[in-house]
Amino acid sequence: MASDKPRILHNNRDMVWSLLPLVLFCVLIAGIASQCTLSPGGPTSGPIPSFDADAALEYDAKDLSFPVRQPVTPEGWAPNSGSRSIVSGDDGGDSTTVGFITSAGRYIQLTQSDALETVLVPFVAGDPRTATGTEEVAGHSWIVYGGEGVEPIWISDFGDVRILTTGSASPEEFEQLATSVADAPVLAP
Repeated sequence: MASDKPRILHNNRDMVWSLLPLVLFCVLIAGIASQCTLSPGGPTSGPIPSFDADAALEYDAKDLSFPVRQPVTPEGWAPNSGSRSIVSGDDGGDSTTVGFITSAGRYIQLTQSDALETVLVPFVAGDPRTATGTEEVAGHSWIVYGGEGVEPIWISDFGDVRILTTGSASPEEFEQLATSVADAPVLAP
């Protein structure tokens, strides 16, 4: 004769006792595989990936049809990423991007492209944006695209090239990068 309760008498406590061994087994397997850690103080910053921005920009200057600038970044900034893309669309073109971690630990990206602003901003942002203002920095007018809950985008037309910056950096850090780009010499092709 079975000593089990009828199914209709099962409750939430029975469910918890049934799932507890399964959860413990999953935690044990994840611990053995070193795929989870306990960090009571919250997440910690890992090392910043190393990227040779100077070499990447010099290579891009030789290969791209527009003038590429190599800005000198403020003390404590570290280049951590870079890429080249083709901005699709009628007024698109090539682009070169370098990312930096600022001394405050925030990310800022510098994109240089021969694509027009109307194509470049949605390409980088991933969605259409509306201009929310302008900033005058180092003799250049920067159009600011912002909004609630999105990272700001600053873009300026330097003649043959559009310079775009975006990221989680502070407005002061955006201004520092904009000044550095305006002062940067064009690399030899």
